[in-house]
Amino acid sequence: MVESGVLRQPAVIEAPSVLGLRPTGVQDLPGALLGAGLLERLGAVRAGRVEPPAYEPERDRETGVLNPGGIARYATELADAVGEVLDSGRFPVVLGGDCSILLGNLLALRRRGRPGLLFLDGHTDFYQPAAEPAGEAASMELALATGRGPRRLTDLDGRGPLLRDEDVVVLGFRDAAESAAAGMQPLPAALCAIDLDGVRAQGAAAAARRAVDRLGRGGCDGYWVHLDADVLDDAIMPAVDYRLPGGLSWTELETVLRTALAGDGARGLDVTIFNPRLDPDGRIATRLAEALARGLAARPGAPS
Repeated sequence: MVESGVLRQPAVIEAPSVLGLRPTGVQDLPGALLGAGLLERLGAVRAGRVEPPAYEPERDRETGVLNPGGIARYATELADAVGEVLDSGRFPVVLGGDCSILLGNLLALRRRGRPGLLFLDGHTDFYQPAAEPAGEAASMELALATGRGPRRLTDLDGRGPLLRDEDVVVLGFRDAAESAAAGMQPLPAALCAIDLDGVRAQGAAAAARRAVDRLGRGGCDGYWVHLDADVLDDAIMPAVDYRLPGGLSWTELETVLRTALAGDGARGLDVTIFNPRLDPDGRIATRLAEALARGLAARPGAPS
């Protein structure tokens, strides 16, 4: 079971994997945020760095996915690192890398119980390999985590699926037309989906509270928070590889994070897809570090 109670001091794990994407620069995310003072802003400790295996640029013929073996191995190694932080009573903050690192974070929780997920992303990442043009697992991680896709990536540790549909809330996405045109399968009815228009209609605080309430009503043993930087408005977060118009404001993101992290249900957080090579003066990295610190300040027991 995932341990209950207050998880206190944040512990930062660097997870610079691009196995689910390509080496465009997102592997530099941990260094950029740490260089922007994230550790000090959070009052966090460093809990290590999990290096990925070598990147293979050829799509696997059997699965249709790039680097399936490497992603599976990396997920188990990252799960070990996250598990150590959880067992120490700290709060894991995992700095990616691409979105495929979510599998390792969820595997750590799955080893300890039944996890939930708050998925903050501009895209729903629910593709099957046949519909994903490049075979990138960073466009499939939610599908893989809920058991849809090659068994090599949906049955990690023999514990798949990592998530039940009803234990997932997807919030802030704005890619419905694009993904439907590309042939992505629809999100399952049991999964709670609040798109960007839905967030705006309800307000960020109310939408986040609805998400947290949904995750708290089910049978999951706490939930993970996944943050893809492209959930932010493209006008303020252009430093991502797959850009879409629109998105959350900084204030809206901070509100969602504070709401999600204010209780003791949240078990950890990851940050993915921010590409520092598209932020040459470092201003976006500094603002992102600030937003994360403001969100994490809502945790029980966090310093005021």
